Amino acid sequence: MSFLLGSGAGFSGDRTDAAVAVVAELIKRQQPSALVFETLGERTLAAAHRAMRDDPESGFEPLLDELLAPVLRDCLDHDIKILGNFGAANPGGACQVIAELSTQLGRPDVRIAQVHGDDIRQQLHSLDLQRWEAERLDMPGDDALISANVYLGAKALSEALAMQADVVVTGRVADPALFLAPLMHHFDWRWDDWDRLACGMMAGHLAECGAQVSGGYFADPGFKDVPGLATVGYPIIEVEQDGSLIISKPANTGGCVTEQTVKEQLLYEVHDPANYLTPDVTVDLSHAEVRQLSPNRVAVTGIRGKPAPERLKTTVCYEGGWQGEAEISYAGPNALARAQLAAQVLRERLIFRAPAELRTRLDIIGLASVFDSDSGELQRSASASASGDYRLRLAAEHSERRWVARATQELLALYCAGPAGGGGVRRQFQRRVFTASYLVKRSDVNAHASLFESSPLGERRSERYVAS
Repeated sequence: MSFLLGSGAGFSGDRTDAAVAVVAELIKRQQPSALVFETLGERTLAAAHRAMRDDPESGFEPLLDELLAPVLRDCLDHDIKILGNFGAANPGGACQVIAELSTQLGRPDVRIAQVHGDDIRQQLHSLDLQRWEAERLDMPGDDALISANVYLGAKALSEALAMQADVVVTGRVADPALFLAPLMHHFDWRWDDWDRLACGMMAGHLAECGAQVSGGYFADPGFKDVPGLATVGYPIIEVEQDGSLIISKPANTGGCVTEQTVKEQLLYEVHDPANYLTPDVTVDLSHAEVRQLSPNRVAVTGIRGKPAPERLKTTVCYEGGWQGEAEISYAGPNALARAQLAAQVLRERLIFRAPAELRTRLDIIGLASVFDSDSGELQRSASASASGDYRLRLAAEHSERRWVARATQELLALYCAGPAGGGGVRRQFQRRVFTASYLVKRSDVNAHASLFESSPLGERRSERYVAS
């Protein structure tokens, strides 16, 4: 009998009702299954660590309640295991939230496991770290350090499932490892069965970004049409004992699962298709085949595996000063000329009102923005209608907050000191996060799992952080 892997979320900020249709389909199919929430990005994790500094009870996925409340009771009642990296910087805090929610839903008997070992901030400078081959940034000093987390593999998660956990909570793990772990536990694959590990890891890779494999981030009207994106179905991966995969989605949902959607996701973020490095296996996709079986059912075969790398990726996040942006709109007759004049006024003001170290960029959205350079070369040469709807955007960065605030305030002042008809100003600034990638010896990482012991019910505070 195949094992079913359902995706409940593909990033922090994903649709909170996506898992409902997935769980209903898993229950309907009556097969062994797991539901996975992948909600953690590199900057998301840094933001969670920063939030936890201000409030020790925060630092986990801020939408955790909303993600789990609609499906937790059904999963517990039908033995659908839940795994998620929604623990972020505070897996213990997330465990407590889940314990409280389970009690409120009438299931205080829930077994929750926590995975440990990804946070290496305390021993960072004592480890034998290698700079990732493409990394150009130096290791930050302790005063700038926000977080340092290793991408763990599936072993500790599989260990948690062996403890009969209903829910497994992690911090930083390799995204597809969340999906590989229940396969390892269910099929009892050997940890050196490289081909099966590779198949399981790519099952996770295909599902880790949620709707990306079922039509999300794929649709391009007239070229790649996707029906029903408003109700797009999140993926369900059917995995057999031999590692063969079929990608599907819940019945009566929008989106589509086709050879095209699967091929795009299969190669997503893969640096070398013949040597895709993950913590548990090196994946070889050079012989992979993708075949449509029927509407919204696609098989993937030919995935092969090689031994896992000796070192694990570690992401170090540190303070990068401040960044901000501000925008103002110009519309109607001669709007382009007014927007261009506003940009010129800002340039002149910032020359004598801000330090030379302030970096800025000006875009005229509707004329040239995404494809332009920081110097605005495309903007100066682009042609557009003199009348229309244009939005001037200023971006600024500096090590000190006050200079970023000063720069954005200069755009605000265009209301009365700039061209006619400006309006709709939006202005914000925030701390900037830099990331650097290093490689740590596998033997230096102590990844393990433990069953969570809930604290008495009490008030919780959840500091929201910016998702990335």
